[in-house]
Amino acid sequence: MLFTNERFIQDLTEKALTVQPATRDEAEHILSIAQQSDIMLLLAHANRVRQHFHGDTIDLCAIVNAKSGRCSEDCAFCAQSAHFKTAVQDYPLMSVDEIIAAARNCLKNNTHRFSIVTSGKGVSAAEDFERICATVRQLADMQDMAPCASLGILSGGQFVRLKQAGLKRYHHNLETAESFYGSICTTHSFSRRAATVRAAREAGLEVCSGGILGLGETPGQRVELALALRELDVDSVPLNFLNPIAGTRLENQPLLPPLDILKAIAMFRFVMPEKEIRVCGGREVNLRTLQPFMYLAGANGAMTGNYLTTAGRDPATDVREILDLGLVPNIPQQV
Repeated sequence: MLFTNERFIQDLTEKALTVQPATRDEAEHILSIAQQSDIMLLLAHANRVRQHFHGDTIDLCAIVNAKSGRCSEDCAFCAQSAHFKTAVQDYPLMSVDEIIAAARNCLKNNTHRFSIVTSGKGVSAAEDFERICATVRQLADMQDMAPCASLGILSGGQFVRLKQAGLKRYHHNLETAESFYGSICTTHSFSRRAATVRAAREAGLEVCSGGILGLGETPGQRVELALALRELDVDSVPLNFLNPIAGTRLENQPLLPPLDILKAIAMFRFVMPEKEIRVCGGREVNLRTLQPFMYLAGANGAMTGNYLTTAGRDPATDVREILDLGLVPNIPQQV
């Protein structure tokens, strides 16, 4: 078995280096690898693919929860859903000045990619959308700032407006595989999420789209999600790992084992060799002391600082860890 997996991983790597992505069967085999020595070999080769396409640079991003709670959707994992009773704080859309202040703090914390995130299915209030566009214009004028947004399901016209305001990248997760999606959300469809990703791309925006692993999906459904994202040709793939929140439908869902997470990161790297693979929410509680291994498993980006409703990691710790690995954080040159 050791020889079989060694040859499999070597062949997979040679293909990936020439942008020949892993097939469904190959991706499923990656997740089935069980022996510790084979897993370490897998990570080493995924790291080689990451380095080939992205060099030693690790791209850091940060977000602001610009509008919290009161969401009409019933996503089983989400503390902001109005369908669940959680301890999340509810508040309306922040002012332009409040969001800009959060962006300046992002730069001070050595992170140049900053996203405005709002709860809810989309942005229907004209006043809120105009405020967001005004904020994006200011962000676009800031040196070393790459403005992003995650505003739910929008129309094509709204995406064009955001692009004109200076937005660089739009974030909209598929969340999970289409075959599992109905177990996680019933208030809107997987196809609607995929259509939103396509609409953002059609408006000329870069797209960041991934999902949450550990919702109860099978390994095969993790592969299904990766293949769907490849089909959509997204630019960046954020991988989150469920951090169960009290009051949500998944509050008792067990955490994923760290090695399963590292294999999943490697699988996404081999399925999309040249794309950005970014590790985001839930890494602290799921990977624990193995967080540095996420880069060695093929990730070339990470979200730093706090998440939407849970505390994240001190950005200085993330930067120090990246440097300790001999890698280079993609940080602003001037603040």
